[in-house]
Amino acid sequence: MNLRIHWIVLFGVLLLGNTSFGQEEQDDEEATVETVADDILYDSPKPADQSKVYFHDHFDDTANFNKKWVKSSAKKEGIEEDIAKYDGEWAIEEPVKDGLLGDKGLVLKSKAKHAAISSNLHKPFVFNTKPLIVQYEVVLQEGQECGGAYLKLLSQSAEHKDLSQFTDKTPYSIMFGPDKCGNDYKLHFIFKHKNPLNGTIEEKHCQKPKERLEEIYDDKLPHLYTLILNPDNTFEIRIDNKIFNSGSLLEDFAPPVNPPAEIEDPADKKPEDWDEREKIPDPEAVKPEDWDEDAPAQIVDESATMPDGWLENELTHVPDPEAKKPEDWDSDMDGEWEPPLIENPVCAGAPGCGTWEPPLINNPAFKGKWRAPYIDNPNYKGKWRPRTIPNPDYFEDKHPFKLPTVGAIGFELWSMSKDILFDNIIITDEYYVAEQWAADTFSKKRQKIAKDSESVFQKLANFTNDYPAMWGVYILVLGIPVVFVLYLCFKPSSSSSSQEEREEQKQAAEKKKTDEATEDKAEAEEVEAEEEEEDEDAEKNSEADSEEDNEAVEENVPAEKGEGARKRKVRKD
Repeated sequence: MNLRIHWIVLFGVLLLGNTSFGQEEQDDEEATVETVADDILYDSPKPADQSKVYFHDHFDDTANFNKKWVKSSAKKEGIEEDIAKYDGEWAIEEPVKDGLLGDKGLVLKSKAKHAAISSNLHKPFVFNTKPLIVQYEVVLQEGQECGGAYLKLLSQSAEHKDLSQFTDKTPYSIMFGPDKCGNDYKLHFIFKHKNPLNGTIEEKHCQKPKERLEEIYDDKLPHLYTLILNPDNTFEIRIDNKIFNSGSLLEDFAPPVNPPAEIEDPADKKPEDWDEREKIPDPEAVKPEDWDEDAPAQIVDESATMPDGWLENELTHVPDPEAKKPEDWDSDMDGEWEPPLIENPVCAGAPGCGTWEPPLINNPAFKGKWRAPYIDNPNYKGKWRPRTIPNPDYFEDKHPFKLPTVGAIGFELWSMSKDILFDNIIITDEYYVAEQWAADTFSKKRQKIAKDSESVFQKLANFTNDYPAMWGVYILVLGIPVVFVLYLCFKPSSSSSSQEEREEQKQAAEKKKTDEATEDKAEAEEVEAEEEEEDEDAEKNSEADSEEDNEAVEENVPAEKGEGARKRKVRKD
């Protein structure tokens, strides 16, 4: 009965397992189809509102790139001729890793060379009432030892209209982007400000961000750089949509946009009788008569005595007896050779060797050189500073946002690392346009990187979130072995008849152990007696057998299960 129940339960478990496995297999097939459908697909982005865009390029179209961008063929001034040429190599390529299918970028291929490339904007950007948003991606595919990855917004100028002559001297309105050399990590935001009084141009450098940049510059992953410059002179710098720096053009740049209203008078000079000494020696102080300036700081301790065991006749150092003159020693050139000195081994166990001298102690009469004490200077006037006068060069520019109109964009770089990739540049006056542009490009790249770096458990968790029905499969698959183990541990109790049989068997075994008569044993004895009577009758009726035939052989015959061995006389045939 128990065996039958076990087989029924086992069959049910296997049937349930096969059903769940089939369901799981079916779900896996459906999930595979969905996974293929859910792969991150890339299409070349399009601006959300073309009318709000002044420039954009995703670099996926090589033919379009060749039409728009111009490589510089100029030479850099002020350096040696062999390195002055802008001969750095540019190419349109897919990323080395973590790229989306069909996505390409502008790559600076060469290192330790000057490289410059630029393109005109679709329409000039005029700094007036609309904000400026500049956004682009950078991937330092080989890391960065020393060099920049910043871009320049070139000022519109008829004089510098020829982009093939683009150099470091070409006027720009804004320079923005990462730069690194050694352990110096920078995030540039520089704008050129024109002095309204004399027309001179001066660079204004943004304060350093408080956030650390090391990991961003060293991880070799794509990063999104965004500059937001508002007409109210405020700005924000974001990396991967996180604010890294912010402030005001009027307060957070060096040198400041507006000079001070007053300056120190360069013609002012300190008066001869101006006393800047806060304290002076007391002129009325007199040195005491008992002050001995010649007394030494230390004197010989007259009470000291030579320690017992001091070896006055022994030298502290003696020639090394094991030293040998070098074979190449030239007495004429090097002089007479002498063995080096070592500490006298005789002095090792003694308090000292050589001439004993008493130690020095501090002189209680020593006072040093006498100096008069200091007192407050009655003629003290404070620290002298020249007077201030109105700054003849002062001006106040309340709207530094109004920079020179931007007509082109370009990269003018020198780097000790190659394969720097630039991608998805956009210049707009609406942040949502830049945000949507990033969602169609940069966000997909980061999603792919995150997906590729997921562990098995993360992928399983994400898949389960997408398909909640998988919880049922997990419960079945994990529940079957749990139920089976619980069944084996907590089997249902047997029937009452089985218990009675086990009890009877147990009692019978106990009786046999104590040699008490049992029913089976009594029956066996009766059968044995009947057989012996039959044998005796047969002997009486039969002829006399030979001695050999009449020999009785005692044989141990095993009893039935539970009986001891018994002896029988067996006749030989």
